[in-house]
Amino acid sequence: SDGSIRLHQMTSEYPLMQWNDSTNGQPVIALQWALTRPAVFFVLDALSNIYIWDLLQNDLLPVAKQTIPSENVVTMTLLGEPEKNNGLLGIALAKESGQMDIQYVKKKWALP
Repeated sequence: SDGSIRLHQMTSEYPLMQWNDSTNGQPVIALQWALTRPAVFFVLDALSNIYIWDLLQNDLLPVAKQTIPSENVVTMTLLGEPEKNNGLLGIALAKESGQMDIQYVKKKWALP
């Protein structure tokens, strides 16, 4: 609820990494690892901002932020085929009105 993100290992109750205030204090609505690139994850906050984290590029801050204008996004999920090396990775966004929006991610955050 405070925008903190914690990375845990299954064998420990203590986080390996913790990023406080990662969304400028906005609640995290959804977080999902990229299906095609293990070091990348996406975070959706309560103001419909999507943050892209690439831990191989920067493990302190997100590498990109995209605001979804016009309408609140209530959840997201990632689409892709991890067994294929084609670099296609999409984000399905569910909006408050019930509409769905699918956007494709740049290949630099999708390729293995």
